[in-house]
Amino acid sequence: MTDKAAAILGIALITAIGISTVTADEPGSGGDDDAASKDYRGRFDRPFGWKDQSRSVAVGRRGMAATSHPRATMAALDVLREGGGAVDAAIAANAMLTVVEPMSCGVGGDLFAIVWDADTGELIGLNASGRSPGSLERSDFKDRGLEQIPIDGPLSWSVPGCVSGWAKLHQRFGRTPMPRLLQPAIEAADDGFVVTPIIAGYWAASAEALSRHPDSARTFLPGGGPPSAGEVFRNPDMAATLKRIATEGTDEFYRGETARRIAEYSKSVGGFLDASDLADHSAQWVTPVGVDYRGYRVWELPPNGQGIAALQMLNVLSGYDLSQYGPGHPEYLHRLIEAKKLAFADRAKFYADPDRSKVPVDTLIGEAYGDAARGRIDPDRAATEVPAGDPQLAHGDTIYLTVVDKDRNACSLIQSTYYGFGSKMVPTGLGFAMQNRGALFALDDDHANRYEPRKRPFHTIIPAMVTRDDRPVLSFGVMGGDMQPQGHVQVLVNWIDFGMNIQAAGDAARVRHRGSATPTGLPADGGGVVIAESGITEAAIEALRQRGHRVERGRTGMGGYQAIQIDWEGGVLRGASESRKDGVALGF
Repeated sequence: MTDKAAAILGIALITAIGISTVTADEPGSGGDDDAASKDYRGRFDRPFGWKDQSRSVAVGRRGMAATSHPRATMAALDVLREGGGAVDAAIAANAMLTVVEPMSCGVGGDLFAIVWDADTGELIGLNASGRSPGSLERSDFKDRGLEQIPIDGPLSWSVPGCVSGWAKLHQRFGRTPMPRLLQPAIEAADDGFVVTPIIAGYWAASAEALSRHPDSARTFLPGGGPPSAGEVFRNPDMAATLKRIATEGTDEFYRGETARRIAEYSKSVGGFLDASDLADHSAQWVTPVGVDYRGYRVWELPPNGQGIAALQMLNVLSGYDLSQYGPGHPEYLHRLIEAKKLAFADRAKFYADPDRSKVPVDTLIGEAYGDAARGRIDPDRAATEVPAGDPQLAHGDTIYLTVVDKDRNACSLIQSTYYGFGSKMVPTGLGFAMQNRGALFALDDDHANRYEPRKRPFHTIIPAMVTRDDRPVLSFGVMGGDMQPQGHVQVLVNWIDFGMNIQAAGDAARVRHRGSATPTGLPADGGGVVIAESGITEAAIEALRQRGHRVERGRTGMGGYQAIQIDWEGGVLRGASESRKDGVALGF
């Protein structure tokens, strides 16, 4: 271990053992809770600092990274220490995650990002999602007797956008050569890495599906099964793919040897994705959209993603004084769930590729629309039928990461293959799984998100950023399919309304509403089901049931959160990485 690595590891250990970094006057550092809230909140048992957090807030001054795996965080910090910027470090971290968390992300998936450019004072969005095959028609699914697109297999493929996202980001913001950024990931794939506990669990959950495809099994089930926690896993095919991208440029993935192998494999397994689909792909710069919430401005990316669902929910909740309730209180949870139902009903009807459908974004995130939606909520009763207004998806393995550098450039980046290992199909000799994002299209001829050739599907992965006084104060995200906008809102309410610090805001028990509406045209599930983590008290659950909510206990699908807070006045960065993942936030 190098001296530099040992020093960083020391910081990680200090963070892990719980030495509090929260000052007495920081929001969320303590104090008396509202009496009504005390009955409904569970607590961690920590000796110092905020009791509702699993670990201390990470701190730094010159740079910080928060990712879902320690090696990815270390890769980002090394780049920052060498003078690289936030975007450079984010690419290095993402590349590492494609190796060490291959079921959640990879070069076979898509990427979205929001970047704060400190030089220009500009907030910039990137949509690096791929389009459907040009030769596949909606009638081809119907000819096969399919009422929806399969979750696994080649019919679920769309062009992988990840590498094009790296290219766009690096061309505009990069300071460090791309080969240097990919080298740590190449070394991890070549030499091997130790599989962490949560990732091992994800891996095992996909083992049976991977075993159906010879190339997938050869790559990710060495010895006939998934690696266990603590085992070393190597992926030389992935190392070779990353080496080609590093030496020949990112265009190699779409027009070089990698593209040729993807196209050949697609043909061999009955797929429709071909060389022209890959060669024609490009990522797009987009303009983030935002709403005001309690003096902050919350930013998301516009469709084809679902980020504006979080903004719609915040507009509804802004009309309530949530601070009187506190986290876990049934009055708050009821309003949160009902706001989610309304936003997701709109999501099911309107969210789609804006190049093919007119999405009324400005109306949907407008204050007047939010006021009208709030008026549809019965404070005493759960809605069972929720039509869209005028102007679901429980799965999703994803990585989210964020980096801030010494100049206060910030990168909020999310990347995914959708389900665990995406389509479960690994092109021969390439070492990565192809995503199954195409499964998010509807086959309904009249649906805005209907399948069409060369179209981007509805997307679940959403990065976020919060500004105040025209400067970023929080770069954050929450992973996990349709949990993502729900998670964004719960984290923000915990931080802004309930005064928690950013670690506690992510650790606090969550609820997830499932089943109100789906973007694939499938029927709604009545009023849906509320899944509550163990930290939600029985008293709160009973109060929700009395309002007509169907509530179940659950601990999966609640996402995974990373965040960095920028304290401009104090010159300090604060980071958080929640215990639902294997990750860590570190600063220096």
